[in-house]
Amino acid sequence: MRRRILTIAAIAAVTALALSACAPSSSGGDTTTSDETTLKVWSWRTEDIEAYNRIFDIFEEQNPGITVEFEAFQNTEYNQILTTGLAGSDGPDVPMVRAYGQLQPNIEAGQLEPIDGKVDGLDAIAPSVIAGAQGKADGKTYAVPLATQTLQMFYNKAIFKEQGLSVPTTWDEFISVNDKLNAADITPMALGAKDDWMLPIFADIVGSARYGGSEFEAKMLAGTTDFNDPDYVASLQIISDLEKYMTPDVVGVSYTDSQIQFTSGQAAQFPGGSFEIGTFRTQAPDLDFGSYQVPLPPQAVSDTPVSPGFSDGNFAINSASTNKDAAFTLLNWLATAEFGQLVADELNQFSAIPGVTYGDAVMQEAWTNYEAGQAPYLLLVDFRYGEPLGTAVLGTQVQRMFLGDTDAAGAAATLQEGISQWFTPGE
Repeated sequence: MRRRILTIAAIAAVTALALSACAPSSSGGDTTTSDETTLKVWSWRTEDIEAYNRIFDIFEEQNPGITVEFEAFQNTEYNQILTTGLAGSDGPDVPMVRAYGQLQPNIEAGQLEPIDGKVDGLDAIAPSVIAGAQGKADGKTYAVPLATQTLQMFYNKAIFKEQGLSVPTTWDEFISVNDKLNAADITPMALGAKDDWMLPIFADIVGSARYGGSEFEAKMLAGTTDFNDPDYVASLQIISDLEKYMTPDVVGVSYTDSQIQFTSGQAAQFPGGSFEIGTFRTQAPDLDFGSYQVPLPPQAVSDTPVSPGFSDGNFAINSASTNKDAAFTLLNWLATAEFGQLVADELNQFSAIPGVTYGDAVMQEAWTNYEAGQAPYLLLVDFRYGEPLGTAVLGTQVQRMFLGDTDAAGAAATLQEGISQWFTPGE
């Protein structure tokens, strides 16, 4: 089957098409002819186009009469394109949608079809993961979760071997590793602080165990503490303490620059998400790397190191689709172990579906670490249900910390002030 593939170069044209979608198309938006059905599937993962085409080829072989037309859009433009597409007549039948708080606007606008009782296997998905696909107000499920992302420290095995370093298991060892790398004129950690969305990720990688991970989350949601808690402030102080192990003027380093620093061997470590594994494999096929959980810092509330995690991406059904029967056929397949294994093998992602195995050694290592010590990526999981987003506030505040314009206590206070504009404990 031939599919139309949207590349970054075509975004402008597609955006224009989407903006004109308010008027009915000549076919009335129905892509079904005879017994053949074409499902339009949209995503923000332009880097996964070829993999998704292979994946949907398998689905098509098992479901004669259904063709999947997969289109990928630039990540930074996707939310607006999807909003326009779902509001018109030429949107996708099956959109990839965001999770948690960023899913709610689509639900509240009535743009997504509830799938409870219509898709098998949802009850096997971990509650913390399926929560990213549910409505905050009504508790209904609107999508099949795609992947679980975990956050950890990646490291270059060749550099560690050359410098006589071992994976640290205590905080003192962690600091010693970074000191020795600095002494060898090797950047210890690559961090793209110019892109503020990476900074809350870094904050949780090094600080989640310090403030208490899941235990702190429960207290925040119950209203028995807030972000001014001394343990949370102490977790942010770790960021300032570790700045000397990054590139000078780290706020001028972009996310892409930091990836290149790591894959080229300029930096020995990279604090990031499991979503980096596939990118690193593509950028540097010969790179020998692994990952580890940052050891417990002094006075940590958690008693074991943790890998913060979150649900990333869901597949939903456009409530205005004229091909809902075929769309439900696809979603039921997306909830199977077969698709889950393809997510692992083709996309290098941790599937949300249980029972998946990981042939990639780095993926298996990261997943084993995550299972041994889990925590929520707090600001994404719980504090993106209103404006300002918790991640956005902290990202800007960490930049200001690096620039010397605020300190850990000030950053925490601003974060609390920001989320207090919409967050009410206990609701």
